[in-house]
Amino acid sequence: MFRATLWLTLATLAGLALGFGREWLLVDAWGAGARTDAFLVGMFLPEAIRMTLAAGLLSSAALPLLQQVSGDGRPRWLSSQVANLLLLGGMIAAVLAVGASLWVRMIGPGLSAGAQHDAAGSLTLLAATIPLLLLHALAAVVGQAHERFLLAGLGSFLYNLPAVLLLLLQRAATDERTLSLAFVLGAVLMLVSVLPLLWRGGWRPWRWHWQWQDVSLLYRRLGPLLASAGASQGLVLIERICASFLGEGAITVVNLARKLVNLPLVALMSLNQVVLARMTRLADNPQARRAALWIGLLATAALTVPAAAGLIGAAPTLVALLLPAGMAQGPLPMLLAWFACVIVFGAWNALLARYAYAAGDTVLPMRCELIGSAVNALALLLVPLFTGIAGIAWAALTGCIVTALLFLWRYRLLGEATVLRLPVLAIAALLVAALLLYPLGASPWLQLALASVHAALWLLLLVLWTLRVLRRSSPAA
Repeated sequence: MFRATLWLTLATLAGLALGFGREWLLVDAWGAGARTDAFLVGMFLPEAIRMTLAAGLLSSAALPLLQQVSGDGRPRWLSSQVANLLLLGGMIAAVLAVGASLWVRMIGPGLSAGAQHDAAGSLTLLAATIPLLLLHALAAVVGQAHERFLLAGLGSFLYNLPAVLLLLLQRAATDERTLSLAFVLGAVLMLVSVLPLLWRGGWRPWRWHWQWQDVSLLYRRLGPLLASAGASQGLVLIERICASFLGEGAITVVNLARKLVNLPLVALMSLNQVVLARMTRLADNPQARRAALWIGLLATAALTVPAAAGLIGAAPTLVALLLPAGMAQGPLPMLLAWFACVIVFGAWNALLARYAYAAGDTVLPMRCELIGSAVNALALLLVPLFTGIAGIAWAALTGCIVTALLFLWRYRLLGEATVLRLPVLAIAALLVAALLLYPLGASPWLQLALASVHAALWLLLLVLWTLRVLRRSSPAA
């Protein structure tokens, strides 16, 4: 499990580093103002689809189905899904392109008319990436079935590479149209890189099959997942809408906070994919599947709790060092610290959902996530009106905690000793960072050093705990 996670993490790290570089170069070239806000609004829907697929939406539904198909039936199944996703992707792209102005007004109602026009132009071009992203996700499913994660893991790197090179070369001279086309080129590179996986799975471009039974079964599995993912992305949409009314640059600040929070967690998506593949193979052995879940939860805590504690403790310094001048004096450090709390509970929720996906149950996670999302949405509509931009993170944290409690209750895990200890340890680590390190106001390098030591101590503690449980459950690991 951990060796596969390591290789996938390295590939994901390269992609996230380029993704952060893309955001940095964009703010450096255009500033944290209306122009950057407009482009981010135009990117929202294609980027939401890309990130949802990268988080495993398609693999959670398709991987158990693919593994149920016998060797001779796999090429036909794969050919049917390629045709299906090409058709679906083309339809989504057409809807986004034709209704670009409407989508932009919905996502950024607080933007000026000129900014909305620019955002619509960007979305019209970026819509062309959708079919390519869907086929890339299908190829990733084939790779996971054969426990080959690296090629698909390079997708984010290839997607961001043309845009980063363009911004490096042209800087402020970069225009929205050329930048949008750079992302389309990145999506082409993503798909080309995983064609060997599709070929290895038995797909041949000159053989086309359409098995409606295979396609309909996939959609039945995808339905609850799409509802959960739609609710999750709907929350991000509400965040964008709220931020568009909080002044120029607010959308950019929220986007940067989320990007910075994701940087230390490059191994998390990798771990989720590997654990899902492992739990899927153990679907007929509930005890072994539960053991794999415990190891996954502890490993997730070892990744998220130290990262969140370090981010909170060093938030002012990190913003000052990593982002263009002036960002540290705004609300970004505070927002980053609150979003760091969100990732701890959100990461556990993602793994708890995959525990059900591995057994073919996509309905239970949907119900838990929809209730949590409803709480988050209600909080987003009320809290930021009184608290300002910090309320966006507070609303997200509330929704994550409600979702986690629902998962644990439905799985009958609330009384387990590990479930009781993990949140207590996480809260202790976050409180120390927030109360003692964040307001330190000392030398930036001293603050960074102390936050790093604090994170390292929690990492050591949680790794030792994970290894202890791993030794007891070596067959499942």
